[in-house]
Amino acid sequence: MHPDPSPEFFHECSKIAAANDAQKRMRPKPGTLGALLQFYFETEHFQNRAATTQRDYRLSADYLHPIKDTPVSSITTPLIAGIHDKASTKMGWRRANILLVFISQVFKYNIPHGNISRNFATGVIPKPRPKNAPARNRAWSYEEVQAMLEASAPEMRGALALIHCTGLDPTDALGLRRDQVAGDVIWRDRDKTKVGAAVPIGDTLRAELQRMPEHDALTVLASSSGRSWTYDGFQSSFQRLKKKLEAKGAIKPGLTPKGLRHTMATWLREAGRSERDISDLLAQKSPAMGLHYSKDADLARKNRATIEVWEEENKRRAEIVKPTKKSVKP
Repeated sequence: MHPDPSPEFFHECSKIAAANDAQKRMRPKPGTLGALLQFYFETEHFQNRAATTQRDYRLSADYLHPIKDTPVSSITTPLIAGIHDKASTKMGWRRANILLVFISQVFKYNIPHGNISRNFATGVIPKPRPKNAPARNRAWSYEEVQAMLEASAPEMRGALALIHCTGLDPTDALGLRRDQVAGDVIWRDRDKTKVGAAVPIGDTLRAELQRMPEHDALTVLASSSGRSWTYDGFQSSFQRLKKKLEAKGAIKPGLTPKGLRHTMATWLREAGRSERDISDLLAQKSPAMGLHYSKDADLARKNRATIEVWEEENKRRAEIVKPTKKSVKP
């Protein structure tokens, strides 16, 4: 005969049952806005989006949470327009437009499955960028680059230097794996567009990478814990450093990590490099190669010439700054 179950056994069973009930209660009601959101989050389309896009969409869903029980039958274009207007007042025009894009994607991927009849976000007009709004992700000056690098902890300095010297998007730079660096070339698909990039490592970046502390992470970059950076962790550290230097007057307001990507494009344009050359280096408009490409050296060789121009431009700007530094009296 089997012994009677112990009180502990029944206690564990009740805990499991309570957890299952809680999970059922957390599931959105069928035929509601919440159910549409849940369906979209389970699609491959959402799972394949860049980490920053996923984060933006999750934040948008959090904003919609108070109205998650809205019946699908009640959803209309005027309703979505009203949600968009209210979000613009509460969160600003940019976050409101991200919310609108998110809602549109949710509807788009629910339509084929019969969960909603049409995309009610299509007719809603995005909010215009205010005329007096500061430029987003503006280019950094040479002095600002140096101020941030010199004030950074080694791990942050390595991250900023990698973005600055390659033009990689911050999310791509943070996720760059060691096996995506072959010799002195970075082979990396952009997370956002899946366009292939072949970025040669120049002398400036090589010197910066040698300064970085050793770590065992699979990625080229790592935080002070020795583990791969998370985007939120990197942003938090960057914001603390930025506020500190802004307070000292060492940098002007408005710096963002992505601005370093625009910095490379700006410097290369000012150095006379063509738009196509810049696009090839930054993987903006060149044909998608994918990580399965043959690594034929043509693109890397072409981009090496562009990196050499950037290196010369970096040196030129350094020479312009030097006389100013020498003239400062203690």
